[in-house]
Amino acid sequence: MPRRTATMLAATLMLFALLCAGVFVKVPYSEMSPGPTVNTLGESRGAPVISIGDRTTYPTTGHLNMTTVRVTGADYDMNLLEAVHGWLSGDNIVVPHENLYPNGKTEEQSTQENAEEFSQSQESAKVAALKQLGISVPTRVVVSSVVKGSPSEGRLHAGDEVKTVDGTPVTAPADVAKLVTRHKAGEPVEFAVVPAAEAEEARKAGRAPATRKVGITTAKAEGDGHAIVGIRAGTAHTFPFPIDIKLADVGGPSAGLMFALGIVDKLTPGDLTGGRFVAGTGTIDDAGKVGPIGGIQMKTIGARKAGARYFLTPADNCASAAANVPDGLTLVKVSAIGDAVQSLEKIAKGDTAGVPQCGDS
Repeated sequence: MPRRTATMLAATLMLFALLCAGVFVKVPYSEMSPGPTVNTLGESRGAPVISIGDRTTYPTTGHLNMTTVRVTGADYDMNLLEAVHGWLSGDNIVVPHENLYPNGKTEEQSTQENAEEFSQSQESAKVAALKQLGISVPTRVVVSSVVKGSPSEGRLHAGDEVKTVDGTPVTAPADVAKLVTRHKAGEPVEFAVVPAAEAEEARKAGRAPATRKVGITTAKAEGDGHAIVGIRAGTAHTFPFPIDIKLADVGGPSAGLMFALGIVDKLTPGDLTGGRFVAGTGTIDDAGKVGPIGGIQMKTIGARKAGARYFLTPADNCASAAANVPDGLTLVKVSAIGDAVQSLEKIAKGDTAGVPQCGDS
């Protein structure tokens, strides 16, 4: 066999071997890529993303798009070839699998956690939006969860409103534990609650909900042995009118800011965006504070591809986002919902000189 032919054959075989290795050798990495964006002022799957009842709403134009990131699943085994392709791609990021699924978190666990965070982000978005508009949102202490096998199982339920413990009014979630731990393990404690089911029936019937008393014998906690009943108390809100947020196949807390702004726009005369295409991201709490999120560069890429010209960026994500800004996209720095509203009002008027941007000193 001629030397030239032998050399070409050897090179071909080596290349084939490398390709096979790339396909069959698994690496502990996952991939993140830009996901779809959804206009919170518009519709998703034929239904409004944000619906508001029993309250005057106003027409909106433009976009306030929430953004997403696609990630490979917890059970996906990435091969070496895919990892190299991801590293070379300008739009995707390859990260250690542990970054996305720490401590062996399963796909099911991740989905459940994301669903819970998404639900909480919607609740906080509603509260923050109404507070921004000066609308009061009363709060109440509720049972957030009941520990399986605890004294409260079957007697208290998630969503029950806690009125008193041993006759003492409860005004904050911490009050519940404080009052229960006054007892010794094995002693009874009396709760006055409005059951979640009763509250819903009373609301539909237009009557005041009935309170019932529930006696529970405390158990001993592991460790220091203090008295417990096996519930976690939390806060729920009583909204003055219905606000419904519907968006399928999305999880996590990062759409909170954009949901809140969508609510503000629908409840405010005029047009918050001035018809502009604005996208953004950021968690939000009940007080309207905007927090950082993951995958910021994937979200800015996805937003620009969708047509956004402005991107509302959490202040704590500004440095990372500014390191690689898609052409034609302005990163607007926000720390709270009030910042975002003020910036949108300036953008709507075309007065962008005073809009704080990522990278400003």
